[in-house]
Amino acid sequence: MNTTPHQPTGTPLARPYKQPWIGNPTVEKIFILLPPFFSLAIIAAFPHLFQNNGNMPDAGWVILILLIDVAHVYSTLYRTYFDRRSWEKFRVPLLLIPLLGFIGGTLLYWQDGLLFWRVLAYLAVFHFVRQQYGFMRIYSRSETIPLWGRRIDTFTIYYATLYPLIYWHLGEPRHFNWFVDDDFITFPSATLLKAATLLYYATITTYLTREIIQLLRTRHLNIPRVAILLGTILSWYFGIVYYNGDMAFTLLNVVSHGIPYMALIWLYGKKQVSAVPRGTSAPLLRAVFSRYGIILFLAIIFLLAYFEEGLWDMTLWKEHVKLFSVFHLFNTHLHADALTFVVPLLALPQLTHYIIDGFIWRRNNSRG
Repeated sequence: MNTTPHQPTGTPLARPYKQPWIGNPTVEKIFILLPPFFSLAIIAAFPHLFQNNGNMPDAGWVILILLIDVAHVYSTLYRTYFDRRSWEKFRVPLLLIPLLGFIGGTLLYWQDGLLFWRVLAYLAVFHFVRQQYGFMRIYSRSETIPLWGRRIDTFTIYYATLYPLIYWHLGEPRHFNWFVDDDFITFPSATLLKAATLLYYATITTYLTREIIQLLRTRHLNIPRVAILLGTILSWYFGIVYYNGDMAFTLLNVVSHGIPYMALIWLYGKKQVSAVPRGTSAPLLRAVFSRYGIILFLAIIFLLAYFEEGLWDMTLWKEHVKLFSVFHLFNTHLHADALTFVVPLLALPQLTHYIIDGFIWRRNNSRG
C-alpha cells in the first residue's frame, strides 16, 4: 500500500519566497543594507559626539572622507576604465566626459569659484539621490507590485532624500556643508518648510500603509527593498535634519553611500570575472576579484584617494599637513590664476564619477 502523501490535484505547493539578492546575501546584508542602521546606532550610542558638532577629528576624517568618500569614487575604475568590456562599449563617453568635464569646470571656476563648487555640490546631490533609487529598483526588479504601489515606492525614495535637502535650504542654518561654505543656496521660509514637512509625514505614512497592504496580500516581505527604503529615510533625516553636526552628517551620508557603492562594484566585478573564460578579462581585474583580492581592491583605491587628497592639501586646503607631510616638502602657494586649472583638475575624478555613474548602471547596459 502506497502511504506517500501527495498534494491534491489543483492545489500546488506554495513556493517559498526568494529574496531578490544580487549575488551574495551575506555581503549585501553587511555592506549594502546595514551601513545606515549601523551608523545611526553609533550616533545614538554617543550622542554628545554628534549633536550640533561642527568639528571632525582627524581620525574621523581619514576613515570617512579619505577611505570611504574619496576611495569609493575610484572604485568606479573597476567598472569602467579597468574593465575591458566596459572600455570597448563606452570608449567614446569614457574619453569625452573627463575632457569636457575639465573644460567646463575650468570655465566655471574662472567665472566664479563658488559657482564651480555649487554646481559640483548639486551634481553630487543628484548622484547620491539616484543611487538610493537605483538600489531600490535593483531589489524590486522581480517583484510583482501594482503600478500604484511602485509609484508610492518611487516617490518615497525620492522624497526621503529631497525633504532633508529642502530642510537644509529652507530651515535653520546647518553646521556643515557639502564641499565648501555656502555651496547650497539657502533661502529660509517657515511657510514653505511647513508644507514640505506635512508632505514628508504624509509620504512616510502612505508608504508604510502600502507596505502593510502588500504584506497582507502576498504574505511575504521583500527584505532588501524595505531595508533600502527605511535606511534611506533614517540616514537622510537624522543626518541632515535631526542632528546638526558635521560628524553626524558625514557619518550617515558617506557611510550609507560609499560602502554600498563599493560593495556593488565588488559584486559586479566578481560576477563578470567568473562569467568569462580565463584570459579574456584583464589580469588586474582577475587578481582584484579573486578569492582574496579584496585586499588589492581596497589597496589600489586607498592609494589613489591618498594621492588625490595629498594634492588637494598641498595646493588648496592645507588642513592635514602631518598626514600629507610628503606633499608639503616644498612650500606650495599657487596663484589664483593657477587654481583656475588646478581645482577643476583635482575635482575631475569625482565629477567624472558622478556623470559616468548616470549611465553605466542602466539595466539594459549592465544587467540585461
